Amino acid sequence: MRCQRNQVACMILGVTDALSLSALANIAEIIGAGAVVTGFVFGWIQLRHYRVQQRAAVAADLMATFYSSDLAHAMVLLQSVPDGISLAELRAKGVEYEEAAVKVCTSYETMGVLAFQRIAPFDLVLDLAGGVLATMFHKLNRFVEDLRAELQQPSWGEWFEWLSDQVEEAKIDREPAHILHRDWRP
Repeated sequence: MRCQRNQVACMILGVTDALSLSALANIAEIIGAGAVVTGFVFGWIQLRHYRVQQRAAVAADLMATFYSSDLAHAMVLLQSVPDGISLAELRAKGVEYEEAAVKVCTSYETMGVLAFQRIAPFDLVLDLAGGVLATMFHKLNRFVEDLRAELQQPSWGEWFEWLSDQVEEAKIDREPAHILHRDWRP
């Protein structure tokens, strides 16, 4: 290629007579760097998109869990029990109450693990179940302690307790959603 034929290319590349091997190498480096940057930006955008999809899937799964009729029935039963009910007191009410307590504990246990592993964002867990979770743990904390002792399993319900502690701490400085977002409009 001679500069007389393509003066614009020659001006851009700074070539006076013909493209030298070093000029071609420089062009290749620029194109390669551009490809790397483009790939990085594309990968970053894809990763962000994947995280949004993952968060939506986790939210849907959590909502499905907490809209199950089994869990709803268990929580309705346990609403009537006093805070700090013991294992013996719960068993005296009947097997249905003990099963309800186990259902609630294991459901929140799963949610605790998902929050700790950062699979389910904590703010989502807090908004979805924070108040109910704290209420249920107040009712069942003694039951959990008694069951741990009976089973000789100190880790039984550990993530339920951990999540309850996190929710309690987060709710100290946070107003309930119906007050905090009262002016929000769709």
